[in-house]
Amino acid sequence: MRLSKSFYQTLREAQGEAEIPSHQLLLRAGLVRQVASGIFAYLPLGLRVKRRIEAIVREEMDAIGGQEVALPVVQPTDLWRESGRWRQIGSDMARLMDRNGRDLCLAMTHEEVVTSLIRDVIRSYRQMPCLLYQFQTKFRDEPRPRAGLIRMREFTMKDGYSFHVDGGSLDDWYEKVFEAYTNIFRRCGLDAVAVRSDPGMMGGSDAHEFIEPAPSGEDTILSCEACGYCANRQVARFGKDHPAAEERLPLEDIHTPGTATIDDLARFLEIPATKTAKAVFMVATVADDQDGAADRSVADRGVADRGVADRFVFAVLRGDMELSDTKLANAVDALQLRPATPEEIRAVGAEPGFGSPLGIDRSRSLLVVDDLIPACFNLVAGANRIDYHVRNVNYGRDYEADIVADIAAAGDGDACPACSAGLRADQGIEVGNIFKLGDKYSQAMNAGYLDRENVSRPIVMGCYGIGIDRLMASIVERHHDDNGICWPAAAAPFQVVVIDLSGGDSRLSDAAESVYETLVSAGLEVLFDDRDDRAGVKFNDADLMGIPVRLTVGRRGVEKGVVELKIRRSGEMKDVPLGDGLVNDVENAVESC
Repeated sequence: MRLSKSFYQTLREAQGEAEIPSHQLLLRAGLVRQVASGIFAYLPLGLRVKRRIEAIVREEMDAIGGQEVALPVVQPTDLWRESGRWRQIGSDMARLMDRNGRDLCLAMTHEEVVTSLIRDVIRSYRQMPCLLYQFQTKFRDEPRPRAGLIRMREFTMKDGYSFHVDGGSLDDWYEKVFEAYTNIFRRCGLDAVAVRSDPGMMGGSDAHEFIEPAPSGEDTILSCEACGYCANRQVARFGKDHPAAEERLPLEDIHTPGTATIDDLARFLEIPATKTAKAVFMVATVADDQDGAADRSVADRGVADRGVADRFVFAVLRGDMELSDTKLANAVDALQLRPATPEEIRAVGAEPGFGSPLGIDRSRSLLVVDDLIPACFNLVAGANRIDYHVRNVNYGRDYEADIVADIAAAGDGDACPACSAGLRADQGIEVGNIFKLGDKYSQAMNAGYLDRENVSRPIVMGCYGIGIDRLMASIVERHHDDNGICWPAAAAPFQVVVIDLSGGDSRLSDAAESVYETLVSAGLEVLFDDRDDRAGVKFNDADLMGIPVRLTVGRRGVEKGVVELKIRRSGEMKDVPLGDGLVNDVENAVESC
């Protein structure tokens, strides 16, 4: 491709909202342009990268027996009602209505559609196992799109679904996809690690995320170098130190002015935070069996149609610990969680900054305590009055919970739950996920098969996703320097860029054309920078774009019968002779990238 004829423009500076390297460089290098918050257009160079990544994924999915399909972006909501998720998904889903008044939605994911497909096709155990996959647009109305392609509203997902006669078959294929994903990320130049994760709205019994270590990542991974334990902080377990038993002392009100935080309270009383109880106030959106709006339109029904209700959740954990929203959501079966407002907190008899379970209206709240709290004695907790706390609060004597569960978030240095060594916290980007869905969707949507004894059984399912856009951004996060992107050859928009420095000299121009045509004829993917521009501009753009191998055709080189070859990643430069060996030299250079 000739750069002079390309739809292409580089930028000296990225747009103001671009903060992380991948967002800045993909904009500056002319690969993408932002159309709206969380919505991007791919320019020709960016689309080539995207297609290269998709080709890698396709090859690995085909290698394990996957069959590619294409499922619709616009989906009838009847399928989501069948699965039960229509009532569970909040404002992230885009809902609409066609001209005939039928309710539709934009695909966030495709479990419902693929389940409706296989229940019409799969009849017998002989048709399984089976793996279908696609590359398709998804839309999730993210409240806070960020970091360019890392968290978008409209994005491309490779989602795959496997179908099985039982859990043993699913386990086998889960491992096959696990290995395929490992190959995909390796070929893309990443060091993604698999960690246990929360199934979330997907449901199912088991889930793993593939996390690419990156300082800009929004996921925190807890890992143990001693035994190999590894999990997303959302669900990571950790060893909790149980204090020695104490005699339960009587309650004592204390005046604690200006101590609305645990740190302030601990300093004021000169006690460790481990001797305090932290109150966290949340509102959970939970499923409600009352759904009396089935005959109304999407526009009229709103939240009521989804059969959900809000419930105040009062969470208590030791003062030195942080709440895990995911663990709490799982403990109370919440579809969504949000912080409670001061008005909502006071409505149950608590006071923001000075809250505790003592004396609250239990009929209007769900009390959840961390599983360490019953083993702690004589804690300082809020008095539900401004500037007052209570000493010697003890679980079991002074209050009891509706739910006792592990709701604390693990952190750097906490004890590994498997071997008690210290955990290490690292940031990363989720680039893929795999789920054992089991029969969650097949039971709900009546997707079954006849086994060997002619008995009807539900199809067992697995689900496997890779965000293509996020994967592209993750490659840039890992492979860049101060001058621009350093694409691995497997993902680069072109393998080679030929720089024409003829400056109007027809003899040099002919030499550059000859180099370009020779490489293209040999099957290499070549970008020809034939623009009438300064050498510095061309070199800077080549570095910014990150094409693995650069060939410069200039006066001095041609006079000596050579061209300058530069490896983008290492900066290594050498002269290679023009002639029959040029293609071999360039191919070897590309392979080294």
